[in-house]
Amino acid sequence: MAFWSGTVASKVPRKILFMFTLSLSVTYLFYSLMSCYNSLQFPLQDNFAYQARSAGTEETTLVREQLYSTSPGFAEAQFGHKSTVVSIVDREEGGDHAWTGTQRASATESTRLQAATEGDLRVNCTSDYGEKKLPQAIIIGVKKGGTRALLEALRVHPDVRAVGNEPHFFDRNYEKGLDWYRDLMPSTLEGQITMEKTPSYFVTNQAPKRIHTMARDIKLIIVVRNPVTRAISDYTQTLSKKPEIPTFEVLAFKNRTLGLIDASWSALRIGIYALHLESWMQYFPLSQMHFVSGERLIVDPAGEMAKVQDFLGLKRIVTDKHFYFNKTKGFPCLKKPEDSSTPRCLGKSKGRTHPKIEPDVIRRLHKFYKPFNMMFYQMTGQNFEWEQQEESVSRGSLV
Repeated sequence: MAFWSGTVASKVPRKILFMFTLSLSVTYLFYSLMSCYNSLQFPLQDNFAYQARSAGTEETTLVREQLYSTSPGFAEAQFGHKSTVVSIVDREEGGDHAWTGTQRASATESTRLQAATEGDLRVNCTSDYGEKKLPQAIIIGVKKGGTRALLEALRVHPDVRAVGNEPHFFDRNYEKGLDWYRDLMPSTLEGQITMEKTPSYFVTNQAPKRIHTMARDIKLIIVVRNPVTRAISDYTQTLSKKPEIPTFEVLAFKNRTLGLIDASWSALRIGIYALHLESWMQYFPLSQMHFVSGERLIVDPAGEMAKVQDFLGLKRIVTDKHFYFNKTKGFPCLKKPEDSSTPRCLGKSKGRTHPKIEPDVIRRLHKFYKPFNMMFYQMTGQNFEWEQQEESVSRGSLV
């Protein structure tokens, strides 16, 4: 009996030691994983810094649904017994991020645990949740049509992640390769769309084939505008940078007396939309293209945004409540977030007053573009009604 009792006594400490060691290992692993999750950032879009803890698809879905139901400012989404803070900040590509007290404490505890525990166990964490992907949609044109206004409105949507600057990959930087291009993109969650916009793609001969090689099922958005107004807007931008250039009338004609239009001038050539669209239709069906009216984007931004969101397969989050009309600039601006002191409007380079162009020049240009416009209407199946604008050229539009 004494021998049996001694044997039990010697085995009990081993079991306790084993259980203690196992418990310590599991605890370390748990805190390490929690440290990783708490350092995650939800880059829902360039105007949202989202600090959250996520462990799977269900919570990601909950995050998105909760964000849908919130107004600009901040909101709380519940995960189990803990609260996750959603904060909206006005930023360009990066932005400052603030940890909550719970996150900071958890990270500190994790640091202490790692310092006190021996072993080579490591958990890989990343400060950006999601992954960088090649775009699933691109705004390919047109220059001075309203592409910046469209992009900024789309970036309000929580399921859109877009590059702010124009990458110019398919026209100027193609030799740098797809890895370089992908690295420019923001990180995205499952179900979010990666986007970029470079208006010069629409008039670049090599762009359709190059984009098709990258992703043949990509969605393409083209913002078009009365080609006469667009040309004047284009000239206005150039004039602001180079005041010494000739007048619009001089550049627009090969021979003013004979009324010969100089279609080789880029400001005019871009507006021959049918010519450029022909190149794209060799690689992509119309079902993968969506045409936005630059004029309607000014007078009814919510209506145009509804169509764009439908085309991209997005929930209609961006609505009329997000816009107000800025009389000074002459176009809609995004309403200010609750935590911002100023509304989000396009920069000083937008909304310039167009120089006064002689009525005869405008009339001749409308006549020049009319057959190309008719062809464009036929190709797209849409009538943009530019002929109704022949007697007036809008001022202060989406320049």
